[in-house]
This record gives sequence, structure tokens and C-alpha cells, in this order.
Amino acid sequence: MPETPTFGRYAEIPYDKMTPEQQAGYNAMIEARGRLPGPTKIWVHNPKLAKVAGPFGAHFQPGQYSLTEREREIAVCVITSHWRSAYPTAAHERIAKEAGLPAAKVEAILGGMPAAFDDAREQIVYEMAMVLSNARWVPRGLHDRAVKVLGHVGITDVVTLMGHYTSVAMTLAFYDVPDGATGMAR
Repeated sequence: MPETPTFGRYAEIPYDKMTPEQQAGYNAMIEARGRLPGPTKIWVHNPKLAKVAGPFGAHFQPGQYSLTEREREIAVCVITSHWRSAYPTAAHERIAKEAGLPAAKVEAILGGMPAAFDDAREQIVYEMAMVLSNARWVPRGLHDRAVKVLGHVGITDVVTLMGHYTSVAMTLAFYDVPDGATGMAR
């Protein structure tokens, strides 16, 4: 008989019921992130993944990479709403507004409507995120403007951030985790 779900359709594993490998993955995740947010509650089931996902996700925490919080939230809102994943999209709608992005722009991004930004970096991040999330060809002009405005470090941060949040969104969508789900107390 399947366990009772605690986080969407997923039944979290209490720490004392984890295998030693899962506990090592959990501990690695806590060491890297300080907590188990969103999909990491699910990823600890796969200890090899947990050991690499924690430090990778920690790279995208404030002060650890080249993007501002506003830039980060533009890319994250584009990709999580693209995958129609309720939990991360709603969470990052709130975070984007708290980071100072205008509500109308955040809502346009989430609704798939055009948005424009006065800040050149924010505009490039938005254009990159839209092109990549819609599986479109990256035009030479966008590439050249991105290199000029973000540099290669910024470009790789945007691209890998979007890849990370694709994994986040797809995991939470698969397990049908609703907005505001809390899961087990840890």
C-alpha cells in the first residue's frame, strides 16, 4: 500500500526512515542550502541527485552568482510559468514582486504576454528566457547584445538557472504540488 502523500502526490520520507544513502543526500542538501525547499523535498529520495542538486541550487542563492534578484526572478517566472507548475510559479510571483519588479510586468510574464524593461540587463534576461523557453532560434543580434550586456558569466548563469528551474517546475508539476504546500515539518 502506498504511503500517504505529504507534498502534493509525494509521500516524504521521515529522516529516521531514510536509508543511510538518503540521509547522506539529505545532509548534503541541508549543508548546501540550509533547508529543504520545494523539489528538494522530493529529490532527497534519490541520494546521488541530492548530493549534486544541493550545491548546484545553492549557486543561485543571493550573492552567489552574477544576476540581480530582479534578473533572476524574470528568468524564473518565465520558465516556471512555461511549465505551468503551480507551486514554484506562485512562489516566484511573490518573490519577484518583493524584489521590486512591477506587478503588471510580473503578471504579463506569467500570463505569456509581452513585457519590456527599461534596464538593459533585465531586458536581455527577459528576451533570452522567452527565446529559450519557447524553443526558438537565438538570433545573432540577441546573442551579441547578451554578450555585451551580461558577458559569458551572466549568460551561463541565465541558461543554467533556467535549466535548474525547469527541473524544479517539472518535478513539482509531476507530483502535482499545489501553491502553498508545506509538506512535513523538518
